[in-house]
Amino acid sequence: MYDSIRALLFRLDPEQAHELTLRAISLAGRVRPVGWLLSQIFKAPDKPVEVFGLRFRNPVGLAAGYDKDGVAIHGLDTLGFGHIEIGTVTPLPQSGNPKPRVFRLVEDEAVINRMGFPSRGTEFVQTQLDPDLHVGFVERTFGFRPRFYVAYRRPTAAVLVVNLSKNKNTPNEQAVYDYISLLQNYARLAGYLTINVSSPNTVGLRQLQGREALESLLTHLHEQRLLEQTRWEKRLPLLVKLAPDLSAGELDDALDVILRTHMDGVIVTNTTLAREGLRSSQGGESGGLSGAPLRVRSEEVLAQVVKRLDGRLSVVSVGGIMSPDDAKRRLGMGAALVQVYTGLIYRGPGLVKEIIKAL
Repeated sequence: MYDSIRALLFRLDPEQAHELTLRAISLAGRVRPVGWLLSQIFKAPDKPVEVFGLRFRNPVGLAAGYDKDGVAIHGLDTLGFGHIEIGTVTPLPQSGNPKPRVFRLVEDEAVINRMGFPSRGTEFVQTQLDPDLHVGFVERTFGFRPRFYVAYRRPTAAVLVVNLSKNKNTPNEQAVYDYISLLQNYARLAGYLTINVSSPNTVGLRQLQGREALESLLTHLHEQRLLEQTRWEKRLPLLVKLAPDLSAGELDDALDVILRTHMDGVIVTNTTLAREGLRSSQGGESGGLSGAPLRVRSEEVLAQVVKRLDGRLSVVSVGGIMSPDDAKRRLGMGAALVQVYTGLIYRGPGLVKEIIKAL
């Protein structure tokens, strides 16, 4: 069925297709009979894992970037993910980079994006995730007029994760304040938080992966995390997401800092600036490349990170996971969890169930 749907979606601009599917999934999550039907279609056996002191119903998660503002968490939950990463969220609303900013490379089963963190801002996203805040919406039923009502946010089976970064206009010297404010906002609401310093689409952001800048940032975040844990009486894991384009020395430096500053894990990798071997005519577009061409480099970085950490921290693998075999290989290499995104574009939501059944 997805082959037919994909053919229609691929006639649309990539960002329009994304917005359309996101709205459809959001609506499905709000209309409970539809959500129940989807959960039955995509139901897979539980393959529980415990990582970062959290229990996941399976090791397959949705990578950041799909649901940037947390508007579709209930619909996404019906697809069987073990965790759903919301964001990237910035403190203040921002529109991101000018359009067009997303490009399909169909021949390569890849996507290039230069979104630049479009976000409705932390205040909006908090209302989507906070179970103590009321959310009003319209329910339409056959034979009845629409009725408005107010409901608490329902819990999800998937662990909710929030990916954090600074606003585009915040200088790197002041970035720590953006990250701290976000940590304060989501300490109570998220299973764990991802510190994103590796997107290639915000000018200067990747400079925060350097040894000195990263150590200063993570030291302050760890101190704030301890305060929030005392305040909310819950453990708050912090993970750092790294780029695939770091040299071996830069990667070692980053991992040294991550270990020294008491982080809980590493996510590898973000999108890449590399363009080797692409066949698509749009391969020269600027931005971060994801999908099948990232597979080899992402696995190389995963192997380096697993060896360097030697079991001291858990690793989440993302980038180029397009099939159940790809996911199984990452887990076999030592990843505790895997995440998918571009694979869903080319394979459809059934990929999650296929991976889980193959484990």
